Amino acid sequence: MKNKIALFLALMFTLNVSYAELKIGFVNVAKVLEKVPQAEQAKKRLETEFSPRDKQLASQIQDIKKLEETFSKDASVMSDSKKRDLEKDIITKKREARRAQQEFSEDFSLRRNEELGKLQKRIIEAVKEIAKEDDYDLLLTDGVIHAKPEIDVTARVQEKLSKF
Repeated sequence: MKNKIALFLALMFTLNVSYAELKIGFVNVAKVLEKVPQAEQAKKRLETEFSPRDKQLASQIQDIKKLEETFSKDASVMSDSKKRDLEKDIITKKREARRAQQEFSEDFSLRRNEELGKLQKRIIEAVKEIAKEDDYDLLLTDGVIHAKPEIDVTARVQEKLSKF
């Protein structure tokens, strides 16, 4: 990305195009993602979708803790076969809980990435519209170390996205 920008700028300067003729802008995508209403809506959708599974996982963990407490309290008075059965039950439930937690994490990551992808597409659409409306030659997003406030169009992107 940086190489493309450097190449573009070098090409522009070699073709004797002056800086005054270039209209450059900058968009802080991270800031846009923090403040647009679509991000909050996506977060709520994810919470609604994954809340029941999260509660189920919490319940499984509580059940395992109760079994472990029972084992630690009553192990001295239990028969060997009951101890083994309870230990097997605890190990099995821990394994199931770990597997469920891993599946939950993977599913959540996939859905979060889907939502983020949709939002990023909307951001790109908004940036392209602003570039066309205001006749920008170049709008940069990532890899910018410093940008003057005059060329920062982040607020305009947020405003446009709030209208979608």
